[in-house]
Formats: sequence, C-alpha cells, structure tokens
Amino acid sequence: MQAIPDAAVRGIVVGFDGRPDSRQFARDAACVFAALGIRVFITSNVAATPIVAFGTVHRKAAAGVVITASHNPPEYNGYKVYWDNGAQIIPPHDAGIAAAIELAAEEEIPWLEFDEAQAAGLVEVLGEAFDRAYLDAILCDQLFMPGGANASISIAYTAMHGVGAVPAETLLGEAGFDKVYSVPAQREPDGRFPTVNFPNPEEPGAMDMVIALAREKDANLACANDPDADRLAVAVRTGEGDYQMLTGDMIGVLLGSYLLEKSHPYTPIVCTTIVSSGMLRTIAAAAGADYYETLTGFKWLVNTALGHEDRHHRLLFAYEEALGYAAGRQVLDKDGLSALLAFAQMTEQLAREGKTVLDQLERLYRRHGLFVTAQRSLVLQAGARPIGDLLRGEPPEEIAGSPVAVVEDLGSGLRRYAGGDTEPLNFPPSDVLIYRLDNGARIIVRPSGTEPKVKCYYELQETVAREEDFADVRERAESALLSLVEAHQASLARLLSAA
Repeated sequence: MQAIPDAAVRGIVVGFDGRPDSRQFARDAACVFAALGIRVFITSNVAATPIVAFGTVHRKAAAGVVITASHNPPEYNGYKVYWDNGAQIIPPHDAGIAAAIELAAEEEIPWLEFDEAQAAGLVEVLGEAFDRAYLDAILCDQLFMPGGANASISIAYTAMHGVGAVPAETLLGEAGFDKVYSVPAQREPDGRFPTVNFPNPEEPGAMDMVIALAREKDANLACANDPDADRLAVAVRTGEGDYQMLTGDMIGVLLGSYLLEKSHPYTPIVCTTIVSSGMLRTIAAAAGADYYETLTGFKWLVNTALGHEDRHHRLLFAYEEALGYAAGRQVLDKDGLSALLAFAQMTEQLAREGKTVLDQLERLYRRHGLFVTAQRSLVLQAGARPIGDLLRGEPPEEIAGSPVAVVEDLGSGLRRYAGGDTEPLNFPPSDVLIYRLDNGARIIVRPSGTEPKVKCYYELQETVAREEDFADVRERAESALLSLVEAHQASLARLLSAA
C-alpha cells in the first residue's frame, strides 16, 4: 500500500493451482490481505497462471498473486506476484517485498477469518465470468480471430495433471479446432503428478503419453502445457509419421515469424532473452520490427517491452527458450494457452497451403540462416570458486580453435573487443559472461540461480545455399556445434579442477 496508495480499494487478485495445499495457501493469503484492509478477488477454483496475470489488469487491481510451483516437483509450492501493470515484479518492488517479509517475520501476522472477510465485503470469490473474460479477450484479439471454417488439423494435448485442460480445450474449440484429443490420465488437476517423474514438458519422458495419443489419432501436433499452463511444448508429425520435439527456440522463431507476417497498425516490438537464439533478431530486422534482448526471465522481457511502447510501437511477441511465449499483449507474461492457439492457427494456415511446420522451419532457415543451439550444465563441487571469477581471472583468447572477438561481461557492465576497446552494456548487473567468436559462434556462461551448477548456452549459424540439401547443412552445423560444446566444456572442467 506504500507503493500504490489506492491499493486497498483496487484490491488484489489471488489464484492458485492444483497442488494439494495451494487452495489453503491462497485463502490464507486472502485472510492476511483482508486483515490489512485490502480487497481480495480470489478464484473459486484452480486457475491458470496467465489468466490471473490477465485478470490483474482486467480488474484494474493493484497486484496479482498466484500460488503455484509451476513445473517443480510435488513437494514444492510458491508465491508469484504481479504488479498493477500485469507483469512480474522487478526492482524496486522485489526489494520492497523482501523488506516487508523481513519485518513480518518479527511481528504478529494480521488475520481476518475468511468467512468474516467475505461478510465484510473484503473478499469476493470470482466465478466462471473471470475465466470467460480471458477467453473472450484472446478470441476477440485480431491476432487470434478465428478464420470461420472448422480447422482441418488434429491436436493431441495434455495438461500434465495441471490446470490447463478446460481453458485450452475451450480456446481451441471456439476457434474452430474440433479434433482435439486430451490425454485422459493427465487431464484433471492432480498435484501429485502420478504419471510423470517430473512435471516439466522439457524433461525426458514427460511427453510420452501425449505423443502416444498423437500416434493413435494420427494427429498433426502433440502439445503440452506445464501444470500452471504458462509454458507450451510441441512435437510435430514428421513425413515418416513419427513425432519430432521442437526446441523452445524453434517454437519461438516459428511463432515470431508467423505473428510478424500479420498486418499491424504499429511498429511491432519483439524481444527475447540473451540465452535464447539470436535468430529472432534476424527475423525482426527483415520484418522492420523493433527487437530487444534482456536478462533471463519474463519479468525482464515484458517490462523492457512496456518501457519502449508508445503510440506507434507496441509489444507483439516475446519468448524465452525455456518454452515461455507471450503472443500479443492480452497477457503480459508467458502464456501457454494463447501460445497453443497461435501455434495451432499457424499450423492450420500452413496445412491449407500444403505445408507442414517442418517445411516452414526449413523455409525460415534458408532465408535467415540455420541457427543451432545447445545447453549444458556443469555440477560444482561444494566450496568451489565462482566460475565467473575464474574466467575473469584467466580470460580465454580462443575457444575450440576460434579467437574470441568480443566478451560481454554483465557483471562489470562492459563489452570488450579483442583489440582492447570497450563500451557499456545496457543490462542490470548479473554474473553472466558472453563470448562471441570470430566464426560467429556465441557462448554464454552463468551460474544457476537455484542449484550448484554452471549453465552454458551455445549457438552457431550456418548459411544455407540455394540448392544445398538441407539435411547436409543441418548435419554440418550440428557436428560443428558438438565440437564447440565438447571443447568448451573440457576447458571449463580443467579450469575448475585447477582452482
């Protein structure tokens, strides 16, 4: 209430996922807010995270809270906060909340029983109209307007024991997709996640059941939302009738290109994170769009885009390689539901042109270059020196036989060229090092924020000649990428062992 003076009147939207304690956690949060005199709008049932993000702006609330641990293991839970602009919190609000938590730990927690708060008009339970407002906003957006006739493609879908099934099926059905098949065993919310080892569609085996259903139905797509429905994973049917998983970057460039090809009464803004593929930059330049890169995390993507919006420039698309996508600006966070609809509509449009998703990927690669990426992690021993300190102390002059042309050190905020020149970087300070090699390859090294690991991201680009066989180009690029990864990982292992 200190940051937003009318917060008590505007209120806070509270939603929760299907984990066993999420509903109680949400009600407890409502009781504390109400005791502080703040109005609360709490969902009556489980809610997809993007719907709460949308609802925060739709209700003109001061903030939004979702009780969810997304795709983490069953024993986890979390507390996600949106500011009044519908985006995730960034400084200084995160520091303000942390300071308030420190104070609360030393004081008695204010409390008003839920029923008493309702009777006093401080708690309002949101019904089906809340979800309906989200669905209508997406379906009425020019980016998603249904084409009229029922779609020809078929889709196998899983909510992965999460909250996405009802809104996903409703969006697709009302947009004309009448051949949508949900995995029965994973359709209903179940915070125990009984059929998957880890409820993250990126993990090996997590997509097995939806791909099996896709084979049974001969579906064009096998799609998954994670348990809170803010991420999207896709496997596509190949020419041989099998299914190929798309990487987060593949989905990102496909959706980005598809949305940029639409007509817009403004200059589109597209953005991605520093660890995602640089291919979106090339696509954006060809389309005349504004392009921005940010630190990892959707809070940086959306708030950066909003900071560049004006009458003539608007956010169109943002993505991060970890399967997060924001199509349009109805939801100012990653939204696996609207991304699912956009991907389905793109696939349907291609089908009507006699093309597949893989055909479209090849077309984009031939036009903009083949960008191939990889990610690896190194586990650190207890007490190991920070990898950033080691690398800054012994900066590499070459990696895998290619000279380092540029080093971008987000810790110092400087870009250093091989010749010695420097220039400032426009990023918040972060322990991230980016190496750009003479051959065009890019390597990013950063510590994990949650585990004792070093995360490394690799990318290189190959030009595809007009008559060149695409399979040969891909094989050459992937071989070169593997050599780069192996050489760099070996150099890091040597550095760590010598420390």
